Amino acid sequence: MKNMLVTGGCGFIGTGFIRLLLLDSDFDGRIINVDHLTYAGNPANLTDLEKLSPERYIFLKADICDSDAMTRIFDWYEIDAVCHFAAESHVDRSIVAPDAFIKTNISGTFNLLEVARRNSDRLNLFHHISTDEVFGSLGPDGYFTEQTAYRPNSPYSASKAASDHLVRAYSKTYDLPVTVSNCSNNYGPYQFPEKLIPLMILNAIEDKPLPVYGAGKNVRDWLYVEDHCRAVWRIMQKGTRGETYNIGGRCELANIDTVNLICDILDERLPRANQSSRRDLIRFVKDRPGHDLRYAIDCSKLENELGWSALETFETGLKKTIQWYLDNPQWVQSVKSGEYLKWVEEHYEAS
Repeated sequence: MKNMLVTGGCGFIGTGFIRLLLLDSDFDGRIINVDHLTYAGNPANLTDLEKLSPERYIFLKADICDSDAMTRIFDWYEIDAVCHFAAESHVDRSIVAPDAFIKTNISGTFNLLEVARRNSDRLNLFHHISTDEVFGSLGPDGYFTEQTAYRPNSPYSASKAASDHLVRAYSKTYDLPVTVSNCSNNYGPYQFPEKLIPLMILNAIEDKPLPVYGAGKNVRDWLYVEDHCRAVWRIMQKGTRGETYNIGGRCELANIDTVNLICDILDERLPRANQSSRRDLIRFVKDRPGHDLRYAIDCSKLENELGWSALETFETGLKKTIQWYLDNPQWVQSVKSGEYLKWVEEHYEAS
């Protein structure tokens, strides 16, 4: 893998993956990062790498739905591996405006697979990033495994399920070398503040209300982003072609307990002026439609076959995450104000 195409590399997890490969791994090739730079894509996440490794990191503003652009990129950069992160990913947005999810997650993935198929003579791997949400909702017991039937409950998870099936079909029909990973909920640095953990952190810092759906009893398995990225790289290096691997953090927690822990850590590191607990800011709000009760991943296959394990507990990862947001107020302000979007328009043209 000498010329790796990373799609959606300016997003939260893509940023973590590129930083891992170029700064802290045995990868010695070149990364071509393609991102359409929709609202959650921020190339400023990686500008230091452009300066540190200009010969190994290339950014291109392009849309994975644009077949001509993807064909040119595959040909010009002699792409021999793909790590496909690009996706619309926020459930709430998919409920309000599902069309973007169908276009990017299904049609975009199909387009990439077609371009990869036309270049299959030099392609070593097409790795597809997916989610545990394709499996639907768990009751109080049990875990998602690689054999769990798909039962998506939101437009987002349905679009990801469709893209998973397409990748698997291209493996079986065209013998395309693929691997797929389904991960649990990620958290960590650079996450866009619409998601639960960064939203709660930033609202709590500013003494704003902390909105929690329903009674806060929905359970999520939390995975620190760097642990996820290490798992993806391990799968790309050692995973069996045609196989799926679940990636989980073994950090199962109800949403209300997650928010309480965020409040407690911030109270310790940044006490409020009135010395009261930030738990007072919690407000229970109407639950969202189709809200899955519980996600929990069995990642035994990845641990046993490929020797991966998460390095962070939820508490250690959360403390690192909170400190990152406290240490990077300029990034937070740029994202929350939308200033970075103006910068993107001024600095980048479509490929």
